[in-house]
Amino acid sequence: MKNILEASFMAEMIRTATLMYNHGWDERNGGNISLMLDEKDTAEYLDPEKVIRTIPTGFKAPELEGKVFLVTGTGKYFKNVQIAPEVNLGIVRLRDQGQQADLLWGFADGGKFTSEFPAHMMSHVARLKTDPENRVVMHCHPANLLAMTYVHSLDEREFTRTLWQMCTECVVVFPDGVNVLPWMLCGTNEIGEATAEKMLTARLVVWSQHGIYGAGKDLDETFGLIETAEKAAEIYMKIAHLPRLNTITDEQMHLLEKRFGIQAREGYLD
Repeated sequence: MKNILEASFMAEMIRTATLMYNHGWDERNGGNISLMLDEKDTAEYLDPEKVIRTIPTGFKAPELEGKVFLVTGTGKYFKNVQIAPEVNLGIVRLRDQGQQADLLWGFADGGKFTSEFPAHMMSHVARLKTDPENRVVMHCHPANLLAMTYVHSLDEREFTRTLWQMCTECVVVFPDGVNVLPWMLCGTNEIGEATAEKMLTARLVVWSQHGIYGAGKDLDETFGLIETAEKAAEIYMKIAHLPRLNTITDEQMHLLEKRFGIQAREGYLD
């Protein structure tokens, strides 16, 4: 078997976690990432029959039976992923209708996947229904998006429109908009279920006073989605207290739809 630390998916996961920490999105052990892997991704690096141990998941997801995920660990600091990936990351395969996870690699200190693992898996199920190519779920705590949930209406249409108006690229990057949840207790199946429901209609879900969930086809796309929304929120927080003399109009956003061949979420533009 080849060294799994040399696998392209592993290198990208390590790089992404490090970038997220450097961006200030994942203080301490905040945030988590899960990447769905194909069998061909791991064939050269892992023996699928060699199970290190089995970890109960605390939920049921028959849609993910046999699926394999590279995921960050509970209580782990993103700043340490690049130093000790075999401790801070793990590869698990779901079985028994998702109720058990066979550890195939990682969590070398006896740890396990993130406490938000159920929320991640429920979001994976939802996104696969919407787009079978979605393979990543990413959760982090970008400061400006958090700040925005304290001072802006949590109405999803209003929240989305404000972000779209901050940067010309926003409606192009996330035309499906941003969904928003009120504050809920984290690490529970309840918030996982609520997030999954929101994931059916948008790839970005804001957790008020907490953070954001993003989903996408790969780590680059998902990171870019969150990065773009956070940049828009930063601009909003810089100007929210000032009179707005100019903005990106709905008419201009319709021009962007035509130019880039995208469709803004129905009912979100006048």
